[in-house]
Amino acid sequence: MGTSSNFQTKLIGLQSNLLNFAYMLTSNRDDAYDLLQDTTLKALDNQDKYVDNTNFKGWVFTIMRNIFINNYRKISRAATVVDQTEDLYHLNLPQDSGFETPEGSIAAKDITAAINSFSDEYRIPFSMHVAGYKYNEIAEHMNLPLGTVKSRIFFARQRLQETLKDYR
Repeated sequence: MGTSSNFQTKLIGLQSNLLNFAYMLTSNRDDAYDLLQDTTLKALDNQDKYVDNTNFKGWVFTIMRNIFINNYRKISRAATVVDQTEDLYHLNLPQDSGFETPEGSIAAKDITAAINSFSDEYRIPFSMHVAGYKYNEIAEHMNLPLGTVKSRIFFARQRLQETLKDYR
């Protein structure tokens, strides 16, 4: 590649393309920026391994793809549960109900009823938060300030805890 500055200039020139590719892989803006940063650092760390007259763009995109695959595998391994109980108790549990005990289904109904008793201004942001939406996404969806959304979720959580205090 010749000089270090030429390498860095080419790498900087690819940043927007790399970000688009990262977003396509992750489907999440924050994760895409993290992947872009990891890729840029890895490319800079391995600059001495790049061979002149090789497709630079392909080399950097391959680094990004490999980092994404390795991260995905690491997350998949971390999510795997291995039953290490003496009699394989967890493997023998019925898997269809989703509840550990019969009482669990009653508790779930009570929780749902308590959440549904909230007014829309508290129920909607709280339900969206529980479903995995980020605060800023909820604020945008409901056309509310971010602080208002956080406050409503906080108060809904407090009210839910108060309503279900007998379950503790």
